[in-house]
Amino acid sequence: MLRYIGKRILLFFPTLFIITLLGFVIAVNAPGDPVAKMMTAATATGDLTSQSSSMNEQKLLWRKKLGLDLPVFYFSISNLSTPDTLYKIYDKDENMAAARLLDQYGNWEQIQSYYMSCDNFYRGAAQMNLDTAGMDEQKINAGMERLNTLIMESKALKSCYDEDIIQSKLATIGSILSPVSHSEKIRRAFDEVWQSHDAMTSATSKWKNYIPAIHFYGTKNQYHRWLFGDGEFSQGLVRFDFGTSYSSKLPISDILKSKIAWSLFFTLFSVILAYGVSIPLGVRAARKRNGFFDRGSSLLLFILYSLPNFFVAFLLMLLFSNPNIWSVLPASGVKPAEGYPEAAGFFECVKISLPYVIMPLICYTYSSFAFLSRTVRGAMIENLEQDYIRTAHAKGLPEKRVIWKHAFRNSLLPVITVFANVFPAAIGGSVILESIFTIPGMGLEVFNAIAGQDYPMIIAVMTLTGILTLIGFLISDILYAVVDPRINYG
Repeated sequence: MLRYIGKRILLFFPTLFIITLLGFVIAVNAPGDPVAKMMTAATATGDLTSQSSSMNEQKLLWRKKLGLDLPVFYFSISNLSTPDTLYKIYDKDENMAAARLLDQYGNWEQIQSYYMSCDNFYRGAAQMNLDTAGMDEQKINAGMERLNTLIMESKALKSCYDEDIIQSKLATIGSILSPVSHSEKIRRAFDEVWQSHDAMTSATSKWKNYIPAIHFYGTKNQYHRWLFGDGEFSQGLVRFDFGTSYSSKLPISDILKSKIAWSLFFTLFSVILAYGVSIPLGVRAARKRNGFFDRGSSLLLFILYSLPNFFVAFLLMLLFSNPNIWSVLPASGVKPAEGYPEAAGFFECVKISLPYVIMPLICYTYSSFAFLSRTVRGAMIENLEQDYIRTAHAKGLPEKRVIWKHAFRNSLLPVITVFANVFPAAIGGSVILESIFTIPGMGLEVFNAIAGQDYPMIIAVMTLTGILTLIGFLISDILYAVVDPRINYG
């Protein structure tokens, strides 16, 4: 058994490597710009200029914090035209445009010159001011509109790779330049864009796209940093540092610690209640097969199973949290709004929270009764018809001993299989119930992460779900051997 457990644990590592690799690939290729999300969160919290007054410096700082200033993996397989520094174009749209231009022309030196001239032109356009001397309000508004259009078109030019669109934007920019002050300087920059564009489209080297090339980056890459950290901004996944949330800018590990406890509590206690009720019901229904208890319990449990949990939640709140009917239980939360008393001990805190968790526990649990009890009933009926049960009865063993020691023990295998799913379910929580009862759990947090495209949080939950699934399967295999001596992993 120990040898088998050791082998299974060793298999955890390649499985977890694949899970983390898939999660990393999803995070890298997910739509949206992480830095833009972080900048938006920084603006919302009012600390955008806490470390620097320059927007560009802020972007560079966040890229360094997130590790986006590094190559993606230990190596990259591309072609001879693609340089090993393409990852330094941080903006995803601009990076994709550069890659598409490489596919079309294959001459990185000219493409790089064109990109730098476009970037220089955009920076110059963003710093321009309108000369309002002698202008009335109407002309000032028209001039500002043209200037804003110039800035937007010059920025969009860096993300263009289709030749027709590039020509169209260059023509639009050329028609705007004349009424803007300091036009000589910006015109020289615009002329450089045209010259570099002509050089890029004329001196093509498409043949380089057909020669494969491999670029190695060592351990200074995003994946290695994600796994093992950099010692400054990240401690790495191996130390359970899942990075920083895009939405709240808080460490994901701290968010998980504060949220997972209540989801784990409701999941585990609902499982204990479900098994504690369903097992005796299933065993009794098997013993009284097709009797009144079997039929009546089946009807009642399947009626409960058909009721949506949000309907039961509102029904319970209507009955037990309604001042007009019977207000005996709190309608929401897991503790008083003012929190626990400062001097309260553990058991006193449990006593205070007990009224708050009764209705959520009922909603978490009742739908499992039908499935588990029917699973136990079916397994018990199958075992009660076996020869060894008839032999035990023939030997004169007490009925309870035959049922619980012989038949029930051999009926536990399907129940253990269901039990394996408890561990990954603990990390997911319940979005509906947590929303209705205002429970600070993982379900609502995962929903908000998906809605807000908070990919580090999503990947963290996916990774933890994979780990807990592996642990659940291992515990199930061990319990199989414990309840059935015929199962031997040697």
